[in-house]
Amino acid sequence: MTDDHATGPADHAEAAGTDPATEAFVTHRNLLFTVVYEMLGSATDTEDVLQETWLRWVKVDLGQVRDARAYLVRIATRQALNRLRTMTRRKESYVGPWLPEPLLTAPDVAEDAVLAESMSMALMLVLETLSPTERAVFVLREAFDFGYEEIAAAVGKSPAAVRQIAYRARRHVDARRPRETVSASETRAVLDSFKRALDTGDLQGLLDVLAPEVVLIGDGGGVKQAGPRPIVGVSKVARYIVGGTGRTKETITTEHTVVNGGPALVLRLDGELDGVMAARVEDGRITGLYYVRNPEKLTRVTSETPLSLH
Repeated sequence: MTDDHATGPADHAEAAGTDPATEAFVTHRNLLFTVVYEMLGSATDTEDVLQETWLRWVKVDLGQVRDARAYLVRIATRQALNRLRTMTRRKESYVGPWLPEPLLTAPDVAEDAVLAESMSMALMLVLETLSPTERAVFVLREAFDFGYEEIAAAVGKSPAAVRQIAYRARRHVDARRPRETVSASETRAVLDSFKRALDTGDLQGLLDVLAPEVVLIGDGGGVKQAGPRPIVGVSKVARYIVGGTGRTKETITTEHTVVNGGPALVLRLDGELDGVMAARVEDGRITGLYYVRNPEKLTRVTSETPLSLH
């Protein structure tokens, strides 16, 4: 899968300015991408699901469709659920910890508090602990405010069952999500202190900005070194960052970016893209670091992915 964000026939049809089916798909494409990505955490798999959605959508009798947006979301959700179950099996054989594929996002995503939180690495990791159906229901209800009837049609459950699933999923997520919503500006300020310490190899600076219980999760996918399991505790995380990566600080450069709606850092080794690091900030300190080094997951950090809640 290339990183040109192609969806196949729809893009060519859009350029030609053609039929109503294509117009509807193109109109809602950013929404469909956002919904499916929040369910899967993989842009590559999301593109595949959108392709499958398109192929089913063009066979639909539009005369029978009252709400194209709801109908498209229904198709995409069903395909995403199928893909999510396949991905669950795939992750069981994944080498080391698994993190969502980071997306370079526009600054206005960070300004939309609901979208930014729902896309954050911290929340998406919590969603990984839900069942496929719970995750779909939670995403459609909490992030996109779909009604229970619409969600029921998408996941093949009764509205009453969906209401119970939504309640259960919300309780599960609320118990594990960050206790407070931190503004993008505060996160960036903390990340800036972290960046200065990282750039200078300042161990004390790292100790000051990292919370005592900080957790670093690295995703190398077996391709790059990233640690076989999460690293827990301020001293272990700081030592790993300063010296445990096997790289000298002179070869590392860092720059600010925005991934998944929140401030993050791009790390380069001898000028080449090496990884992306996102952070979870609470009470002015970093409690979580998410370090994606797997090259297959870094194709969406050089150009913005358009997202939408509507």
